[in-house]
Amino acid sequence: NNFIMKMAIRLLRAVFGIYVASQVVQGFVPPTKTGSVLYSKKYASKLSVVSNVDRSTEKNHEVVDLNRLDNAWEVHKFGGASLATAELYRTVGDLLIKEASGRGEGAIPTMAVVSARGGMTDLLVSVVDSAVQNFDEATRILEDAVQSQISLLNELAPSDVTAPIEIRLRQDAKDILSIVQSLKMIRTVPDVTMEVVTGFGEIWSAQTLYAYLQTQDVPCEWIDAREILVVKSDGSGLGEKGEASTGGVVPLWEETSLRMKNWWNDVGKGKGFFDLDYKTSVPILVVTGFVATTADGVPTTLKRSGSDYSATLFAKLIGAGRVTMWKNTNGVYTADPRRVPEAFPIASLKYDEAMELAYFGAQVLHPSAMVPCIDDSIPVYVRNIFNPAFEGTVIEGRSPSLREVAESGTRNWRSNEGVVPIKGITSVDKISLVTLEGASVMGGGKAAERFTGAMADNGITVLIITQASSESSICVAVPENQGAKALAAVQDAFELELSRSRVNSVSLITGMSIVAIVGEGMAMNSGVSATFMSSLARASVNIRVIAQGSSERQVAVVVDANDVSRALRAAHMAFTLSETVASVAVLGSTGTLGLTFMKQVYGQKERLAKEQGIAVCVNVAASSSKLLICKDANGIATPDIEQLLESEEAQEFDTDKVSEVMEADVNPHRVIVDCTNSEAVANNYERWLSNGINIISPNRNMAAGPLEVFTRVKQKTLLKNVDWLYECGVGASLPILSTLRDIRETGDTVNVIRGCVSGTFAYVFNTISEEVSFSEAVEQAVSKSFCENDVREDLSGLDVATKVVILARNIDMAINIEDVEVESLLPDEIMKKDYGEGKSTLNRAILEDLKLLDESIMDRVKAAEADDRVLRYKFVIDRNAGTCKCSLEAVDRIDPLFRLRPNENLVAFETDRYTSSPLIVKGAAAGPDLAAAGMFADLLRLTRTFSSLQY
Repeated sequence: NNFIMKMAIRLLRAVFGIYVASQVVQGFVPPTKTGSVLYSKKYASKLSVVSNVDRSTEKNHEVVDLNRLDNAWEVHKFGGASLATAELYRTVGDLLIKEASGRGEGAIPTMAVVSARGGMTDLLVSVVDSAVQNFDEATRILEDAVQSQISLLNELAPSDVTAPIEIRLRQDAKDILSIVQSLKMIRTVPDVTMEVVTGFGEIWSAQTLYAYLQTQDVPCEWIDAREILVVKSDGSGLGEKGEASTGGVVPLWEETSLRMKNWWNDVGKGKGFFDLDYKTSVPILVVTGFVATTADGVPTTLKRSGSDYSATLFAKLIGAGRVTMWKNTNGVYTADPRRVPEAFPIASLKYDEAMELAYFGAQVLHPSAMVPCIDDSIPVYVRNIFNPAFEGTVIEGRSPSLREVAESGTRNWRSNEGVVPIKGITSVDKISLVTLEGASVMGGGKAAERFTGAMADNGITVLIITQASSESSICVAVPENQGAKALAAVQDAFELELSRSRVNSVSLITGMSIVAIVGEGMAMNSGVSATFMSSLARASVNIRVIAQGSSERQVAVVVDANDVSRALRAAHMAFTLSETVASVAVLGSTGTLGLTFMKQVYGQKERLAKEQGIAVCVNVAASSSKLLICKDANGIATPDIEQLLESEEAQEFDTDKVSEVMEADVNPHRVIVDCTNSEAVANNYERWLSNGINIISPNRNMAAGPLEVFTRVKQKTLLKNVDWLYECGVGASLPILSTLRDIRETGDTVNVIRGCVSGTFAYVFNTISEEVSFSEAVEQAVSKSFCENDVREDLSGLDVATKVVILARNIDMAINIEDVEVESLLPDEIMKKDYGEGKSTLNRAILEDLKLLDESIMDRVKAAEADDRVLRYKFVIDRNAGTCKCSLEAVDRIDPLFRLRPNENLVAFETDRYTSSPLIVKGAAAGPDLAAAGMFADLLRLTRTFSSLQY
């Protein structure tokens, strides 16, 4: 009866969670702030209903007049790094009060747009992600997050100020748990859930800053932007961390203006803002960044890095006089300070210059965030919160057209003493040059037309194009990852002419970079290019290609990648200064990992297309016995692969057939995702890479296979300019191999790698207790899909050993699996016993035999506990000694593995730089969801490379 009652309660909770999630989708969130504007239903009766008319392109919005007198409002935006501690909140609050006091011409009404406290958004993402697997863990993370915010809040204000805010924060936490409670049942995270939950970070941050301002006796209030800002979004989800894209989010100005006006007339008036003497006393409004609401009342976000966009949108809404983006640098620099130590902040930029710099790699401000300010000519300042006295960089105004500049005539830039024609120097790495020589025999415009047509037809991104006289030579600069494809495209277009010697040659040069100078002062100023080229010549930098934009706002050259830093520094001193389609084959698509990966990919297809211009088309899917090939190359329409592979359209699985299909695919961006654990499949890697097909694989049969074969296959990636990504084969979604690569590429030497990379062992030795035996803990791990298909691979240490081989090879150790010293927890009779076929039958029989080991394992657990230690299955790679070892060890409290959680992996790197304290990568890594997420991340890295979104 008790069991039935518990199950009934769990069912009711799950149903309630689904109900709450559905209510969020419908725009319902429980109100938590009495007497103020927090949720959209409050103003629904005061505002006209948002119609189905698309107002996203409204330009002539009504500026909301917030009782301004002498000075216009000013908007200040603060990121999470500026709000990480109580002291930083005080710094921000004091800065706002100082800015509001004016600059000698009266007080300035001030609006602050704030991000979540530093790290809070990631914590809330973890709450949602954890809830899919472990609701208790999600609850713990959320409690820690809320408590940390409350602790910070209590440092800033007395209890009479903080008490109502603390109540709201705790109620928010309950609402969040209600929302995420159902995720374990549905085993996925709806975009709206992630957006609703992560948005609370900004809500809490705004109230925290508001609490401090109240202690300073200044007129102030906070605003939940979801009450005001109504948007239309072409995508969903948060976007990726670090991504500065607003994901196609545009405001509905008419509705937003009405809401802002009603807020001001209601709350603003009630707070006494109408009665202030604006010459001496002005209000400070704290607004949540990042969050908004849709026309249907559904909470949404402006995507990652969206707080900048929030600031510029509100600036346009209230007719602000300026927007200030507070950073931790002194503005926008003349060059990358990491490459050019002499770089310094730029005093001013035009919007056009800022966008040119952004195109050529400089991190300024995303163009989409600039649009509201460009529309209304609102200047944007970039200033340093830690050095507010410094003016920083101002971005304002449009550059004059070339016709307007030409009317003033040509002059040498040096004659205009003291005025530097350029504003910044930047670079783009990983470039290839494709050159067609000797095409003059063809005559007319045919050569150029066919050349550029070949680029377009093959989806090649052309960064620079130059053409010599009489069309005897045409050269383009393309991303390095597209160089081989671009070369093949041109060769194909001119195949007949090449065979008849009507075209001399087509060539590819890799290992190039673009260096560009940007500035509106270059137009109609002679000598700029000469200064640039001369500086490079003096630095012994060879120039391969020269190009100038028709606007005359930038000149770009292509140089050898090894010369980039030298070129940047030389130039700096001289001036003082279409939808990208990835064709994908998924092997092992019906296994637990393959199915999870497919669901994740299909769940994000729409967002990727709308936000990043990336289309992932799964054109081939296979199980261990069946193969499905999409006939029209538009991708399999549904992730329900199991049913499709049982249809008449499916054929017998054959790796040769997979190879033929992918090699014949005309799409230049081809990827095979190997979700199998098959050595036969892995043996095809060399062929696939040789044919320009990228591979993503958690299959460790090749990465940890015979060293000679591994080395040969790895070399193919360099020779063919393709990628073989197996990050997910070591730590699921943890960036273990990428971190290792970064360490080595920066010139550091790795000496020792140690840790635990087994989700099974992490879970088992965190679960064993007086109540839970070893065999029961393993059974639980199997039920959670933490283990391999044959659990003996985990318990024998073989799973860890293969990962150790991969790690060792990535620090240039010539290691085979036989070279790893492995402690197996299983006796030979279990290892050699024939348990039959079938995953469930196999593991069930093994688990029965494992009961024989319960007593001995428990003895080791108790012995460790008696010594204040815990058991962990630990690996150690000692590069200097040339040894690799995996064993069950009792670790003490100072060992990072002591606090390893049940679903976590941990890898610690000891290097020449990290000596006293190792660099540690730690996080959840157990289960198919995280493994699939790691594969998905690898796929996104590839697609971003295809579309030239990163260099």
